[in-house]
Parts: sequence; C-alpha cells; structure tokens
Amino acid sequence: MESPPFSSTMVSSASAKDVASETNSSAIEWHSRRWTWGGPISLHRVLCMQGGDDDGSYAKNSDAPASAVTLSKPLLLNAIQSMKLFLASKHDDSLRIADLGCATGYNTLATVNMVVEGLRKRYVEELGFEPEFEAFFSDLPSNDFNYLFRTLSGVVPADCSREMSRRRYFAAGVPGSFYHRLFPRAKLHVAVSLSALHWLSQIPEAVTNKSSPAWNRGRAWIDGAKDEVVEAYARQSEEDLDDFLRCRKEEIVEGGMLFMLMGGRPSSRQPCDQLGDPDSRDKHPFTTSMDQAWQELLDEGLIDEETRDGFNIPAYMRSTEEVERAMAKCGGFEIQRMEYRRIREHSEEKQEEWSRDPASYGRSKANLVRATLGPIVEAHLGRPLARELFDRFQRRVSTDLGLLAKTCFYGVIVVCAIRK
Repeated sequence: MESPPFSSTMVSSASAKDVASETNSSAIEWHSRRWTWGGPISLHRVLCMQGGDDDGSYAKNSDAPASAVTLSKPLLLNAIQSMKLFLASKHDDSLRIADLGCATGYNTLATVNMVVEGLRKRYVEELGFEPEFEAFFSDLPSNDFNYLFRTLSGVVPADCSREMSRRRYFAAGVPGSFYHRLFPRAKLHVAVSLSALHWLSQIPEAVTNKSSPAWNRGRAWIDGAKDEVVEAYARQSEEDLDDFLRCRKEEIVEGGMLFMLMGGRPSSRQPCDQLGDPDSRDKHPFTTSMDQAWQELLDEGLIDEETRDGFNIPAYMRSTEEVERAMAKCGGFEIQRMEYRRIREHSEEKQEEWSRDPASYGRSKANLVRATLGPIVEAHLGRPLARELFDRFQRRVSTDLGLLAKTCFYGVIVVCAIRK
C-alpha cells in the first residue's frame, strides 16, 4: 500500500487549524468505515511495510533489518553447509526456498540469493551438478508485491545494485499470513523468516476494550504498560508462534531447515520490559515520542480519546525461553542453534553526524516510523491525520537534543532448526 511523499516541514498552529477543518468535514464518514481491530478492515489487510521507493518507504528505511540480516549471515551460511542434500541428480525435482514475511527491497533478495548461492556451491562441489531452485516470496496481501516484482524483473531504481536483480532461481509471490498454511505438505527445503515474527496476527481484543482490565489507555505500545496489557499481548504472541510452527512443520520436508530472526529479549527480562534499558526505551520509535505525538493530536482537538486509545502497535518481543517453549510444544524440529543478540540502532559516525544536524535526525527517524507503521496509521486515522501524526513525531525527535546523546539497541533472537 503506497502513499505519496510526506511533508518534512513542521506543523504550525495555522496548519493544524487547516487540517482540523479538512478532517472535520469528513470525520463522520471516515470513522464510520475506518479500520478497527476486529471491525470492518482486518489487520492482515493493512499491516505491511510502506511500499514504493520514496523517502518514507521500507525499501529506503530498513537499515536495522539489514543489520540483523548481516548479523545472522554467518549463522545461516553455517546452517546451509551442514544441512542435508536432497537431490541425487540434475534430473530430480527442484529445491524450494521460502522467505516468509519478505516485505520489499534489498533484504529479502539478499537473503534468498545467499541461500541459493550457498546451496548451489555445495551441490556443484559435492555432487557435481547445479540444481534448479524455486524461491517463494511470501507476505500479507497488503505488501507491495509490485515493487518486489519490478525489482526481481530488473526494473529497479538507478541506485540499486545489479546483484539485487540477478538471480539463479524461479520466483513466485505467495500472498497470505504465515500464521496459516501457505504451501502443500512437505514442499519446502528451506524456510526463512527475518525481522517479521515479532508482528502479531491481531491486537488482543481486551486491549482496546474500555471495560477490560487490559485496556491500554494512553499508550501506543506495551513497553512499561500494566501487567494485564502485557499478559494479553504475551498470550496472543504464544498463539501466533504456535500457529506459525505448526504450519511450517507441515510444509518443510524432513531434513529441511527453518531459520528465524525476530525481535526479542533475553529470558532474564520480563515481558513488560520489552526494550531492556532506559535509553532504548526513550529513543525507540514505538514509545515516548510516539505517545507524545498522539497526545498532541488529542490536545489540539484533531482526534478524540477513543481514536487515540483504539490504536495499538501489533508487535511483541518474545524471550528466548518463550521461543524454546513453543518449539518444544510443537515438536518436529531440532534446534541447532538459538542466540540472542543486540543491534545498535546506527553507527557512532552517523550519531555524530546527526548531532550536528538534529533536523536531519528527526527526518530520518520519522521516515523509519512511516516505513513501519504508515499503512496501519493511515488505516486508523486517514491520510491527512496520519501525515500530521508523523510530522509531530518528527518535530519532537528533532527538538529533543537529549535523544541524540542516547543509544538505542534492538534485541533479536536467531533460531536455526532442522525438521525431524
């Protein structure tokens, strides 16, 4: 789902009045059909990374996932080197690989290329032939498959490398939720899911119910929220991971590999402590600055409390213990390796650069938020108010010079498992 470029200018009180005038005229119409967590538009139809290739797109704002892919590359390559070889000759069936939660851009192509090239070299060196490969790129129907297909076809922006469009495999798109079956039984030899499994299939209903103890009033996310909210998210996360593993157990052949990288936390941290340290909590795009931006819209009369409290970010950082427990419950997989790692938000050089130009940092951070949350915010607020929210977020980040002195870390869990 693509959106036009967002304005990077700061919002004045005059422009806020213009927006209020613009939105009030259609507020009743919009809010009667807008997205709700169990209402007219379901989450799987709007949850996606921002499409296209403009400044607010995921393709231009996926440095953190790219760092995670780079971090996991040695683990993935080692797993490929040790996994079973399935084909005896070039006349046998093809090898099938799936990227689950592929999004768009370089990361998914680099990952699939890595898997294909690693397996190709093994077959050539050990068995003397090069097999054929099929690669399936799967994500929710709301994903910008058009941009992905253009990239696969070599119709890419000038700043993309040739490696992104050169491939040794037959490609196909598979729209659908990875919390459901996507492939026939025993179809896949390798399934990877990178930086996707921390997104939930839905927001727990209790979180948006005013009469529920789990009502998440005044927050967009759960880090530091009350226990009932966190417990509701944890239950949903457990159900989702159970569903994901059950489906992959059916789809992956015996001896095949499941490789997962997801946002996570160590087992030593409680679920309410999703981020782990005060600096990460202050600087993370889902927390303080995001809540303040929503509050500004409320204070200015552009939204009401129901609209603010009806929005919750559908993400949960599992612990290594929660992942291991789900794997044991599912059965059918042998964990080869599981690790928790921390990724720095950006380099020290980039931090120094932004300290000299806080406005540039604000734009960068706002573009990151647009890339990850843009589609679901637009579905909830409509495009004009979504633009206002992101502009306010940008202004807050640009003017809070204390943020630039802090370092945000993203926690990830990497799991390599073999289908028994």
